[in-house]
Amino acid sequence: MPRTPRPGTSQAAGRVRRRTVQAGGLEVPLLEAGSGPLVLCLHGFPDHAASWAGLLECLAREGYWAVAPAQRGYWPGGAAPDGSYRASSTGQDVLALIEALGREQADLIGHDLGARAAYAAANLGATRVRKLVGMAVPYGPQLRAAWVADGDQQRRSWYMFFFQTVMAQAAVELNDFALIDRLWREWSPGYELPETERAALKDTLRAPGVVNEILGYYRQLFTPPADEANRALEARASGAITVPSLYLHGADDNCMSVELSDGMEAVFTSGFERVVVPGAGHFLHLEQPKTVADHILGSLNS
Repeated sequence: MPRTPRPGTSQAAGRVRRRTVQAGGLEVPLLEAGSGPLVLCLHGFPDHAASWAGLLECLAREGYWAVAPAQRGYWPGGAAPDGSYRASSTGQDVLALIEALGREQADLIGHDLGARAAYAAANLGATRVRKLVGMAVPYGPQLRAAWVADGDQQRRSWYMFFFQTVMAQAAVELNDFALIDRLWREWSPGYELPETERAALKDTLRAPGVVNEILGYYRQLFTPPADEANRALEARASGAITVPSLYLHGADDNCMSVELSDGMEAVFTSGFERVVVPGAGHFLHLEQPKTVADHILGSLNS
């Protein structure tokens, strides 16, 4: 049955709070707003939890408890306890956080690598996930195929291949994270991240050890785990998704081609909707916040 959130009309309902929660062997920093049914908002790269602030406030005003955790590796002391930055590990983090927050179930909203974590969580714990919203990184075998055979996507994904090299960390940190500024410009043409938000993002990346850890997401992307148990876990995390799902992709995304989301419905077995958002690139929740929020709320409230 559709879940009806509590009416949340007061200004206080949307105020964002900070705290840490012990989950999955980590003290996870998070932002949260509101109360009610739980919605987890999962960030990607090169980003951090703070970019969800506007959506957290919006969800809170609609009667949800909106929570945006930092992904493993994104804070000092947040290095992966098992050394893994694979989809199955970040998916398990999501399920552990749902439990740590005292809930049986949550809705998931994931952007970029956060979408990958959400897809994995939905596979590893389908009963713990009520609704799923993925953004900017599609799900299914077509993405890996594109890295092998699609010259256009290979060009867009150059940074993933560069991050395999020993030069990557120095290059990311050089000239006050100029490479990060470049990625934002290229991936979301015409969008300018406000300076205060840009500075906050760079503060996240500047914290000791963070860049080295987050490069692990990409350095483990193209190789399977060495041991059989983790290979089996990765396989479980990449099956057909049985959770009702919405997928949003910016029409002008210069990181992931919108065509990569064609045919995604084949791997979703309990309802799937894809929406291409006009006037948006990779960071569509910041570029078109009202449009994105309206689609998300339409899905969560249905």
